[in-house]
Amino acid sequence: MESLMANSGYKGISRVDRPKKKTHGWYVRVRLDGNTHAKFFSDTAFDDAQDALFAAIDWRDETERDLGKPRTERRVILVSPHNRSGILGVRRSVKDAEPVYEVFWSPAPNELQRTSISIRKYGEEEAFRRACALRKQKEREVFGAELPARRNGHAAS
Repeated sequence: MESLMANSGYKGISRVDRPKKKTHGWYVRVRLDGNTHAKFFSDTAFDDAQDALFAAIDWRDETERDLGKPRTERRVILVSPHNRSGILGVRRSVKDAEPVYEVFWSPAPNELQRTSISIRKYGEEEAFRRACALRKQKEREVFGAELPARRNGHAAS
């Protein structure tokens, strides 16, 4: 097999070694809102593979920053086809026969936490406001920043 891509240990960065094509370097992908931003960092354009990797990491981090995507090694989901509230991680539901807004977040990979805010106690608007505020607080705790607001895959205005 001539083409070999191996994970670098850095999110979105893969090693490409194609000896027959004399292609050696790092391929970087930043995905957001269904769009992929990609760039190749050739070893020959830099002093060596390590310098090319450092340039690839810098480009990835800068591209994420420019797009408003938090820098994390974790997967970031900004839209869901199942979301009806307009705010990812917040949904209207019924708990113990009472209407609530449930707030979901993932403090660690493969770990899901949730809590609910009573609509009966706070009213529809205030319960929703509190649920959204709690979700944003959890995003700051998990990602170090709030996730950009998205509606139907596009930045909210």
